[in-house]
Amino acid sequence: MNSEKKIFENKPRGQQSDRSAARLAAVQALYQMDVAGTDLNDVLREFESNYFKGAASGEGAGGTPAEKAPPATERPDAAKPDHKFLTEILNGVLAQQGEIDPIIDEQLREGWRLNRLDSILRAILRSGTYELKECRHVPVAVIIDEYLNIAHAFFEQDEPKVVNGVLDKLARRLRNNDCDDEDKKASV
Repeated sequence: MNSEKKIFENKPRGQQSDRSAARLAAVQALYQMDVAGTDLNDVLREFESNYFKGAASGEGAGGTPAEKAPPATERPDAAKPDHKFLTEILNGVLAQQGEIDPIIDEQLREGWRLNRLDSILRAILRSGTYELKECRHVPVAVIIDEYLNIAHAFFEQDEPKVVNGVLDKLARRLRNNDCDDEDKKASV
């Protein structure tokens, strides 16, 4: 089962978010850049042809998540990634990676470092951290839930718990007031 279908399978037709699709595409792009050393512009061109224009075939020729991702046109109910939001996440993560990585490292259990984690897990944590830092208009709970869904699409073991724990700690550190407001709403 591909990751896009797994993420969206429980949502009613037409309720998949373009921003959710952009988050998934950002994680796939960051993975590809990390593992294959692909340049940002090359990744964006590939996503442009796979997601935004829609390729005629159902699957790319390569083995990276971006190449394996079916074009949005393959499933009529699938959301197309919000191109502007995808580009914002990718540019933001790359521009701030030197600041983001140490912040994530501080949240990991003693003896663990970001560079020891699976590449997809690193991409999820970097994207989520960027959003927590810079996308103040997006509620903390939405960010954590979105990246937790992505983690569940790729992993079936403990990795989603790592995503939840790390992003929750970071949310409390980076957006403490937002977390306090959400805790108050939840207790009402």
